Amino acid sequence: MGRLFLVDLEGRAYRCRFCLSDLALADDVLSRVLLITHMVNITLGRQEERMMLSGMHTVEDIFCCSCGQYLGWKYVTVHEKSQKYKEGKFVLERWRIVDEVTEEFNLDTRPSSSDAENP
Repeated sequence: MGRLFLVDLEGRAYRCRFCLSDLALADDVLSRVLLITHMVNITLGRQEERMMLSGMHTVEDIFCCSCGQYLGWKYVTVHEKSQKYKEGKFVLERWRIVDEVTEEFNLDTRPSSSDAENP
């Protein structure tokens, strides 16, 4: 087995919940369900036909290349014309990732009692 080289992303990124490897930039997310255009530090499983809520699709499971955890899937081919926008895109399962911004910062904009007393 060779040496593992990970890509570090600049900016707000989503990370693997298990090993914290960078996976995707928040700017590459296309929808609330985490449909993503570009990903790094992943490996792909074998292609398989899978029936999903939106119909039959050819997909590949995606895994973290650092720790091997299952993260979601990649749409390889979609069979319905209304779903063509998904081809080549990735879906991350939300509970398997962390958003570095919300994990690192807890921004509470309400003033504390000490703030109100000292202008």
